[in-house]
Amino acid sequence: MKTPGNFAAALLGLAFTAAVFAGDPQIIYTKSFPGSDPAYVEITIDPSGQVAYREAPDDDPETFQLDIPSTAQIFDLAEKLDHFSHPLESGLKVANMGAKTLRWQNGGKVTEAKFNYTLDPNAKALQDWFERISETERLLEAFRRAVKHDKLGVDNALLNIWSAWDHKRLAGAEQFLPLLDQVAKSDLFMHMDRERAAELAEQIRAAHPKA
Repeated sequence: MKTPGNFAAALLGLAFTAAVFAGDPQIIYTKSFPGSDPAYVEITIDPSGQVAYREAPDDDPETFQLDIPSTAQIFDLAEKLDHFSHPLESGLKVANMGAKTLRWQNGGKVTEAKFNYTLDPNAKALQDWFERISETERLLEAFRRAVKHDKLGVDNALLNIWSAWDHKRLAGAEQFLPLLDQVAKSDLFMHMDRERAAELAEQIRAAHPKA
């Protein structure tokens, strides 16, 4: 998912590169599921909450900052899973749900576990975090596309974002604020959509005061 001209994303990408060379630990989640949408996902997160999201191995990443409590939960789950040094596959005969890999990378040390389906509750919880991140980035991209190319489609995009917010499925919700503010302040959009965007931005800022 490429976003040309995103200076902030470029800076965050450079920070990721610096983190790798500095030996900071990272959790890397990949999911390959040909025929699904998306067919591939790669998510990298470090202890500061910097996240990089890709839908192809050679994509420029979509980058954002995850809040500290959420980041702490993710790294706590990784610790409970011994940093993926033990098998997670259930071994049960179930349908193909995509080839998933959880990888712990800390300096020169790398441990990983691959699975299609797991019964481990901590692994399920961690996988759900990464599913939430993927869902969030796809909602953001759909919203960005609608704002730029499909003014009438903004209404549906906002409803989907609201639904995710209500169900606590948005990860790094602050990344929506620039677009929400743009819609709220522009008469290019329907009055109802401007109100929805303004209200959601207000709720996100109330939940994340530093946003």
